[in-house]
Amino acid sequence: MRLDKYLKVSRIIKRRTVAKEACESGRVAINGKVAKPSSEIREEDIIEISFANRSIKAKVTNITEHVRKEDAKDMYIILEGEEDKE
Repeated sequence: MRLDKYLKVSRIIKRRTVAKEACESGRVAINGKVAKPSSEIREEDIIEISFANRSIKAKVTNITEHVRKEDAKDMYIILEGEEDKE
């Protein structure tokens, strides 16, 4: 699954356009490497996202095309930081 779509489906970032912009500006990394919006994400990958005043680090645990809002949190585990509510 594409990184920008995963960020939206998992609700780490609410809108795909915001996720795409974050990736294009170099604020998102997968396993320590800066990632493009089209980067493929796999289970066990570590995603790091830098926001204006904080950052989060999450491990991908599940990849699903369609998920209910209450099940979205099961797609990742927060390792550092806190979840963003943009």
